[in-house]
Amino acid sequence: MKRILGLSLFYLFLSSCTVSHHPKEHAHVYLQHAGREAKKWKLVWEESFSSATLDTSKWSRIPAGGSDWNRHMSTDDVCFGWENGELILKGITNTDRSTDARPFLTGGIWSKGKFAFQYGRIEIRAKLGSAKGAWPAMWMLAELDKYGKYPKNGEIDIMEHLNFDDIIYQTTHSYYTLDLGKKDHPKHFGTAAIKAGDYNVYGISWYPDRIVFQLNGKDTFTYPRVSGVDPSQWPYDQPFYILIDQQLGGSWVGEVAPDQLPVEMRVDWVKVYQ
Repeated sequence: MKRILGLSLFYLFLSSCTVSHHPKEHAHVYLQHAGREAKKWKLVWEESFSSATLDTSKWSRIPAGGSDWNRHMSTDDVCFGWENGELILKGITNTDRSTDARPFLTGGIWSKGKFAFQYGRIEIRAKLGSAKGAWPAMWMLAELDKYGKYPKNGEIDIMEHLNFDDIIYQTTHSYYTLDLGKKDHPKHFGTAAIKAGDYNVYGISWYPDRIVFQLNGKDTFTYPRVSGVDPSQWPYDQPFYILIDQQLGGSWVGEVAPDQLPVEMRVDWVKVYQ
């Protein structure tokens, strides 16, 4: 009896010290324990980019796709660099179109299949480059596709920057905002003033009932879970993975000016707390 009681107290102690758990079939997913929303954040995962190569246990290079954001993505080394403990993601003119006809190439990384989390705080310290058609972004997508195909699982845009703007956009997208067109109940995006050429810390604090967007540790915009609306308004009750990419061109950012390339985003570190 004493042994059973001792073991129970031991496991209770362990659970009080840990802030997240991992599903048996998805060991790379960090699920925050229920009821921790008002407690102090604890660091659970980080990346300092201190090595001169990408840590493939945490990240993969984003391959090309057919959407505006990934049509120029490349896994080629010319789109990536490491310097002074920073990852450099580049947008460049393609100088060899004999095997790849695309006019531009861009670099990006994601943690898909290697790290995802549900609820917590993420911070990314980076310096953005500016050019006509430049579109650096830090964002999140659903890891396990709980509700079906995009956009039913939602999207969290921690930061997007366009051209030479002195603001960033911080946005949520979902079936509710895109297909049903419900963009003002509640408002689905905010902006924040920045100096793009400076180092800034971009982030969110994500709770079961709201997503609080942040810049340099200060709250900038909140997207709340609301009642009495279509359930698709809140697909943010599942794990999401991280994307960081230097995009170029598209219907939103506009045409690319080749004479202003290369452009780059320098990423210092990524930290996730729960």
